[in-house]
Amino acid sequence: MEGPLSGIRVLELGTLIAAPFAARLFAEFGAEVIKIEQPGLGDPLRKWRKLHQGTSLWWYLQSRNKKSIALDLKSDEGLAIAKALAAKADVVIENFRPGILEKMGLGWNVLSALNSRLTLVRISGYGQTGPYRDRPGFGAIGEAMGGMRYTTGDAQSPPARTGISIGDSLASLHAVIGALMSLLHVETGGGKGQIVDVSLFESVFNLMESLVPEYDLMGHVRTRSGGSLPGISPSNTYPARDGSYVVIAGNSDAIFKRLMVAVGRPDLAEDEELATNDRRVARNVELDAAIADWTRRHTIAEALDALEAAGIPAGRIYSVADIVDDPHYLAREMIIQAALPGDISVKMPGIVPKLSDTPGAVRWSGPELGAHTEDILAELGKTEQDIRELRQRGVIQ
Repeated sequence: MEGPLSGIRVLELGTLIAAPFAARLFAEFGAEVIKIEQPGLGDPLRKWRKLHQGTSLWWYLQSRNKKSIALDLKSDEGLAIAKALAAKADVVIENFRPGILEKMGLGWNVLSALNSRLTLVRISGYGQTGPYRDRPGFGAIGEAMGGMRYTTGDAQSPPARTGISIGDSLASLHAVIGALMSLLHVETGGGKGQIVDVSLFESVFNLMESLVPEYDLMGHVRTRSGGSLPGISPSNTYPARDGSYVVIAGNSDAIFKRLMVAVGRPDLAEDEELATNDRRVARNVELDAAIADWTRRHTIAEALDALEAAGIPAGRIYSVADIVDDPHYLAREMIIQAALPGDISVKMPGIVPKLSDTPGAVRWSGPELGAHTEDILAELGKTEQDIRELRQRGVIQ
């Protein structure tokens, strides 16, 4: 079955996380993604974190369904090949520092002249304009500048981070959204392609809810609040008797009443001062204490059974060991098997989102460096002799 993006060709010039993750999403839903890598080295992600036979497990996930061409973009011949690929592409995705693409000879003026329908997705730390545009910016910096780090962690501790590269991934999602908007604009008669300018800090900032108007109108600075959700009561993480933690969200008015009955506090359920969220926020410490007093007297299994019976949104905090064996993950096909070199089968994350008629699919895991070089060049009209000569000159691998 073809995916919804079948017929779309994407040229990926990025490395590591933000641009490659965006390109992966295209590839999972049927687009042909051609990833240009440096001969002899490839994307540095190939050597990040845990390795299987010298290659990162993250690579096999991040680059599934992609084609790899090992091409020296510093050579005139390599640059000419890249231009030929861009001329046939619908989308080019890059995540270099602003100005680098131009120095390579692949700036927007060049690419749009080759292909007027092309969409150029540019992911950078601070965006293509503004006083900070030339600063180096990784996901961690975007998370800090975007406001996320200031609100993450315990109030008595330094600002914390999540254990994943969330800033890069948020930029990737915004990049895909922007690219699809541009493609739709072209396909519905809008005419020319355009630049999609995505910054790491703005992608994080876009998720920061009412942070700005709260400060502007009321002078309120939202800061770290541990496991609770500021301004929403009650919603927190509570300790269970067996050392586990249970997340409970009892913040709608009706759910709050059921929660208070479930934890043995019907008096709070009937308290008119707690009838709405704005009133509950003022007594949040009291409510959290009442809930925690109940959870501490139960194992997490006992607590979850009681809360589920009462219709209370609640859940355990999953480790990866919990995830891979969870029946709901399995039923949703969010844990799938992938093949690695050496006839090794490994669990990998499934496809998101779920489309009923044109779902995404995994056709192969991340390829070896340059695995598709010859096929791609042959499509450009290069003969076997041409390919041998390019290889001899180090233009390709």
